[in-house]
Amino acid sequence: MRNYSFSNLLLGAWCFFGALSFEPGALAAAPRPNIIFILADDLGYGEIGSYGQKIIQTPRIDQMAREGMRFTQFYAGATVCAPSRSVLMTGQHHGHTRVRGNAGKANPLAQSLRSNDVTVAKVLQAAGYKTALIGKWGLGDVGAAERGLPRRHGFDYFFGFLNQHHAHNHYPDYLWRNEEKVPLPNDRIAVGDQGGGYATSGTVYADDLFADEAVKFIGQNQTQPFFLFLSFVVPHSNNERNRELKNGAEVPDYGPYADKPWSMPDKGHAAMITRMDDYMGRILDELKRLKLDEHTLVIFTSDNGPHRESGNSAEFFNSSGPLRGIKRDLTDGGIRVPFIAWWPGTVKPKKVSEHVGYFGDFFTTAAELAGVAAPANLDSISFVPTLRGRTLGQKRHEFLYFEFHEKGFSSAAVLDGRWKGIRMERINAPIELYDLKRDVAEKTNVAAENPKVIARIARYLATARTDSADWPIKPPPKKADGDGSSNSPVQ
Repeated sequence: MRNYSFSNLLLGAWCFFGALSFEPGALAAAPRPNIIFILADDLGYGEIGSYGQKIIQTPRIDQMAREGMRFTQFYAGATVCAPSRSVLMTGQHHGHTRVRGNAGKANPLAQSLRSNDVTVAKVLQAAGYKTALIGKWGLGDVGAAERGLPRRHGFDYFFGFLNQHHAHNHYPDYLWRNEEKVPLPNDRIAVGDQGGGYATSGTVYADDLFADEAVKFIGQNQTQPFFLFLSFVVPHSNNERNRELKNGAEVPDYGPYADKPWSMPDKGHAAMITRMDDYMGRILDELKRLKLDEHTLVIFTSDNGPHRESGNSAEFFNSSGPLRGIKRDLTDGGIRVPFIAWWPGTVKPKKVSEHVGYFGDFFTTAAELAGVAAPANLDSISFVPTLRGRTLGQKRHEFLYFEFHEKGFSSAAVLDGRWKGIRMERINAPIELYDLKRDVAEKTNVAAENPKVIARIARYLATARTDSADWPIKPPPKKADGDGSSNSPVQ
């Protein structure tokens, strides 16, 4: 793996020399904006109205899309939580970033950033931004993995979940504020295989607190540039609760869906998303109230494709929209996500962009907006030209890369935004090929008809990743007799 060992002095040098690299007067003409990156957890491409949802109500996110830019082919960093966040933070694609899978408690160090990993938060912090992470982290914990704690990676302030398993529970008995435990008045009820401490009911809903903290942070830092990473947990399931009670869709109430003739998990799933939509409205309203809206770029997206782990029906909600697959799939339903950019006065309203990008591009984009240079050798292309409507100046990726470890080793590449090659479960498996322009649902494997495209993708897949001791290439796990499932932990 490529590592970057930079001191705070060098980070300061990036800021200084990066600013000098821009045209004279550019910064004066375009003051550094605040940046808010809002991440839903397991929200599908088709689960909000502006991307085709017909049942779940998301009026404020849809308003955000009307007032801003909606991307139609933007990809998460990975098809599961932790590596997707690692790609977002490091600007390195899935074959280069530090955390490449959901390691769980078996190997906490493998799911932790290290001291020499440079994050977008660290670069923005060195550039003079006030930085905060509110919500789910999943890239470091207390104990053996404490090198990955948020405040060691560029965040001035942290409030939320460190541990990814802990974040399954929407009614936790505690959260973290920086490195201090904050007790909450919720019940502790042992469920599943977690050995206790995973509440199944309570009075304090974690994401409600995250929305409150986000509004407070914005108000407290309105006089200086800030970067807020707001990482919600909804609509992720409480997987342990679902194993016991068959309803992992924890939410304080079912809102407009209470009287629907649906299953309880479906009501809960929809209510989670609509509740998050309310949070989004609060954020946008606060920015407008403080007259920060024209000085703030807000991005809303999801960390990977939709789930069905609470017992909810992805088919009923058409959660993946026109795409095939869900979370843990390398077809586009697992990795293509809704992606909306809102910046009144800069991003023109009612814009739809076909620009092909992914989470790793946020690093260089944020650095450019902050007027500093990003580290060298990132897998990151700024999409600032697209945001500003200057599509002729927009660079493009030749390839995007993804991998998946929980069922053996699978890998995928998107070539020129059109061709999608996937190897399933083995490093030497045949490459399936799909033409995303003609077959967005990836129904027809056209490998036999396109040997030259297959050869290009095969060459790329052979060199795209660097070796990682924490994430070696492994064969598929053996299946139990009569069981088609793997032994991978559900996260």
